[in-house]
Amino acid sequence: MAILGLIVLAALLIPVAVVLVDSPIGRALARRLEGPTIVPPEIGALVKRIETLEIEVDDLGRSLEGLREENQFLQKLIEDSPARPTLPPRQDS
Repeated sequence: MAILGLIVLAALLIPVAVVLVDSPIGRALARRLEGPTIVPPEIGALVKRIETLEIEVDDLGRSLEGLREENQFLQKLIEDSPARPTLPPRQDS
């Protein structure tokens, strides 16, 4: 009877083991057991360049937004200024 119990237990543990191995946790454990992956130096250099470009694009976007705000402010000043001549009136003697 004990042998039959062990066979049934093994038969039930097989699907459980398959589910655990195929799950994200099982894959993560397998990657950890494989060890660290080596990144080629070309890819590392490309990643650094992309990060630098992303930072520069963000800086340019902020600068562009500042210029837009300044432009809107100047446009409002021009539109709201009273209509007056830029030169004093001519004096005839």
